[in-house]
Amino acid sequence: MNASRRRWLPALWLAWLAAGPAAAQDSAPCGAPTADLQHLSLAMAVDLALCNNPRIGAAWAGIRVQAAALGEARAAYLPTVNAAVTHLNDRTEYPGLGHGTTSLAGLAPTIGLNWRLFDFGERDANNQLAQALLDAAYANHEAVLQKTLAGVVNAYFDAQTQLATRQARLESQQLAEQTLASEQRRAQHGAAGAADVLQAQTALAKARLESNRAASGYRKSLTLLVYALGLAPDTAVEISDDSVDDAAPLRRQLQEWLEVAQRHPAIRAARAGVEAARQKAAALRAQGLPTVDVGANIYQNGRPNQGLPPITSRETLLSVTLNIPLFDGHSQSYKVRGAQAQIEQKEAELADTEHQILQEVIKVYADASAALDNLAASQQLLESARDGLASTQRKFDRGAADLLELLTAQSSWLDARQERIRCQMEWRSARLGLMANAGILGRLPAAP
Repeated sequence: MNASRRRWLPALWLAWLAAGPAAAQDSAPCGAPTADLQHLSLAMAVDLALCNNPRIGAAWAGIRVQAAALGEARAAYLPTVNAAVTHLNDRTEYPGLGHGTTSLAGLAPTIGLNWRLFDFGERDANNQLAQALLDAAYANHEAVLQKTLAGVVNAYFDAQTQLATRQARLESQQLAEQTLASEQRRAQHGAAGAADVLQAQTALAKARLESNRAASGYRKSLTLLVYALGLAPDTAVEISDDSVDDAAPLRRQLQEWLEVAQRHPAIRAARAGVEAARQKAAALRAQGLPTVDVGANIYQNGRPNQGLPPITSRETLLSVTLNIPLFDGHSQSYKVRGAQAQIEQKEAELADTEHQILQEVIKVYADASAALDNLAASQQLLESARDGLASTQRKFDRGAADLLELLTAQSSWLDARQERIRCQMEWRSARLGLMANAGILGRLPAAP
């Protein structure tokens, strides 16, 4: 399990997604003390999930099962050797005579060798069948890893979105507190009325309410993240705000993404299933053809289940056997027909899998392109709103703007901040969906 997890633990793609390559390279192995959960990075979260997810262990066990089956198929090329030792006590009596009873005792060892020298491809087909099933098990293991990674990364990004929302609401609350304090000072000097103070108090109460809601949403997202990591429900975690908005995943054109998706583990598993069905049909066809076996046996003191001879003997037997199946009631031909139908079924499943995955890639590529455009627009909106708020704040401090104008500027800034957070969430989701549907989560992506 440890070796397989390290084989697939993301390094470059984590840099692509968030924190940088050093974060993944410093991840602790399974069973070792983890880093501070109060500063949980994306690399640490992935490391914990790969250690704790039982589906990954089950998928790896499936690989070991198919690897053992491949070894069994390869064993058919080797001879079989059997040995036995029988202790015999042979007593012969002649009831009609008063004498002549004989008694013999001794050991009768035997050793035999059998080796299939030639067939018409049955062993080779069985070997290829086992190899195809092993390839399918590897692809299934990668698919389980990708699903685990997608779930963990999605939960982590959700928590990051809630964290950004909470921070924005806290800043809005601080602005409302500053505005109320300013209005109270102005009221003391007669520059503001009671209505303005009450309006500032109302704005502060609303900001506190939204801040509490954002804090509750953040705690809920952390609970879901802890569950995705496979930790105890009462584990306390805090995430690191280490997100970046990198456009690298879209440097490939759509056609390149479609080519990458052809290596998706689900497609590779379906192709392995087609190959396994073909090799199974080949093995069944070969079972109805002749085979040639060679045998060698050595018998000491007689053959098994025979009496012990009165004198020591040794028999050596060499044989070459040609086995020719003549008639089995057409059973073999029906098996071959069934195997051919399975090939057609697996080919249809492969075509359907390819169609679904490529269709999803086209869809999420369009979503990611739109999300990237929205991300740039939201940054411009946020900068404009921030500048507007700063300008209004300066005018308000000089008495050139009233409270309503300041509250409107603060509301516009908060809306722009929330729009920025929403666009970041949409971009992260679209980027994750693009990589997941293209099948590059869990393995190092090619250079964009």
